[in-house]
Amino acid sequence: MTMQAARLYAREDLRIEEIPVPTPGAGEVLLRVKASAVCGTDIRMFRNGAKAATPASPLVLGHEVSGVVESVGAGVGGYAPGMAVAVAPNMGCGVCDQCVSGNTQMCPTFRAFGINLPGGFAPYMLVPAAAVSQGNLSPIPEGGDFVSAALVEPLSCVYNAFQRIAIVPGDTVLVIGAGPIGLMHAKVALMAGAARVYMNDLSAERLSLCHRKEPAIIALESQGLKERLADLTHGKGVSVCITAAPSAEAQVLALEVVGLNGRVMFFGGLPEGKSKVALDTNLIHYKQITISGTTRQSLAQYRQTLALVASGRLVVKDLVTTSGPLSELRASFEQVMQGRGLKNVVEFA
Repeated sequence: MTMQAARLYAREDLRIEEIPVPTPGAGEVLLRVKASAVCGTDIRMFRNGAKAATPASPLVLGHEVSGVVESVGAGVGGYAPGMAVAVAPNMGCGVCDQCVSGNTQMCPTFRAFGINLPGGFAPYMLVPAAAVSQGNLSPIPEGGDFVSAALVEPLSCVYNAFQRIAIVPGDTVLVIGAGPIGLMHAKVALMAGAARVYMNDLSAERLSLCHRKEPAIIALESQGLKERLADLTHGKGVSVCITAAPSAEAQVLALEVVGLNGRVMFFGGLPEGKSKVALDTNLIHYKQITISGTTRQSLAQYRQTLALVASGRLVVKDLVTTSGPLSELRASFEQVMQGRGLKNVVEFA
């Protein structure tokens, strides 16, 4: 039995081709993929190539995935054919200090679907025994749907950042970056009771799109941004600034616009070779600024986020601007690279 899959061979060499459907061994699960979303990481791997994707061993991309358990291998408990699940992509060795602490995503030898294991841009995906036993498959609660469940992966990364900077009711928040991740940060901040959520981006079109999706967002263009924020906050500055864009300028700006005891989240990583940034450390010192960064998500955070989405407290399906079959994946990549729309999703029957 064969299937169509999107495999990366090398830089800008993505092919949709026929490959065998995997067979689950002992402890493994075969997932029938229902939805797989395009991520900025997919685009970076496509543009730059990836260590795990070579002509000799091409890699099926896709790590924002949901689906139905198709079959299970010997010894699998807790999962049965027909069960609807969302897939947390990162798995650890299970024995190092990070794994034992519950942070399998920080394991020095972590593996991830679509990164160094075959991912979800295919009708079927094999879930290894390590992922099954660690709980990477999360049953979708009542009220959930496959597309929203696929978007839990990036949303739970955002939730990780939210917990780290501890947004509380009454905070004023500036999100720099009007992409899907920036919009997710805004949605989580509003859910937490932020009094005002401002958003800034170089693209007026993207700002307008995010405001239409979440009318509570106050969109601010870059020209005169610092002065405008000073007026809006009566000179106090914002409580929290999140850089949801790969921009050194955004990181510098964040320190300037937060107020006393402000919190800054460097969420968007910078390109290789451009990650050394000159920051005014006196601003950190005299304003008592707390700066943090986060990456990925724990399995607990993934399941907490899935519960929030299924309950309706966080709505993310409205981020999807394009959905279609696997044959349109390359067109979806082009849309993302051109900065058009928000989330693109591949759906399978």
